[in-house]
Amino acid sequence: MTKTPTSRIDRLLSALGYGSRTDVARIARSGGVRLDGNRITDATQRIAVAPDLAGRMTVMGQPLDPVAGLVILLHKPLGMTCSHKDEGAVVHDLLPARWRRRTPVISTIGRLDKDTSGLLLLTDDGGLLHRVISPKSRIAKTYRATLARPLDGTEQARFASGRFMLESDDKPLLPAVLEPLSNTEARLTVTEGRYHQVRRMFAATGNHVVALHRETLGGLSLPDELAPGEWRLLRVDEVALIFQNTPDGP
Repeated sequence: MTKTPTSRIDRLLSALGYGSRTDVARIARSGGVRLDGNRITDATQRIAVAPDLAGRMTVMGQPLDPVAGLVILLHKPLGMTCSHKDEGAVVHDLLPARWRRRTPVISTIGRLDKDTSGLLLLTDDGGLLHRVISPKSRIAKTYRATLARPLDGTEQARFASGRFMLESDDKPLLPAVLEPLSNTEARLTVTEGRYHQVRRMFAATGNHVVALHRETLGGLSLPDELAPGEWRLLRVDEVALIFQNTPDGP
């Protein structure tokens, strides 16, 4: 039987971004930490870090944040970048401030560039992150592209051929599925994550992408009710949808 890990309260809450250990001790002394409704004033007390802890503990009157395995579905707006190191607006600014202080850090699962909107996942689970972005997973990603010029009618066959090459690449792209939506709009599904892949694919046909929006990742779709800049946590069953119909499926 696997033993449930334990942690000092001050170490746990500090790792979750609630402040330094000194800050957490101060919160506890003031009655701001409760477990099963009971005040815990000694922040050095050890507790079991079980999956149900977030439902049993409150901090300053609010339920404890999930302890580990956060998976966040974000509707990335235009104009924001995905790296902690980038200047200007970054997607992490949309999350609660203390989440930016969590250990392990919350990172994006792959990236969408500044001029691309849509479905973006973030997590503090390194194993999940690497599983999703691994080339072996071949997780399908669907984008809606608006183009500067009309489609010429050859794109579907070229993208699906498995022989389509991008400039400066040394091997052809895996087959991709193009669904024309109008003369200048198309839905494209790819199973790779090469640098600026969708934009480069259309550029290779002599066209230019003027707007790009990611709609799906695996079997997970961006909910219509989630406005740009909004996010929500995914349930375990929703995370499993990412690997639906892939070689690395659940």
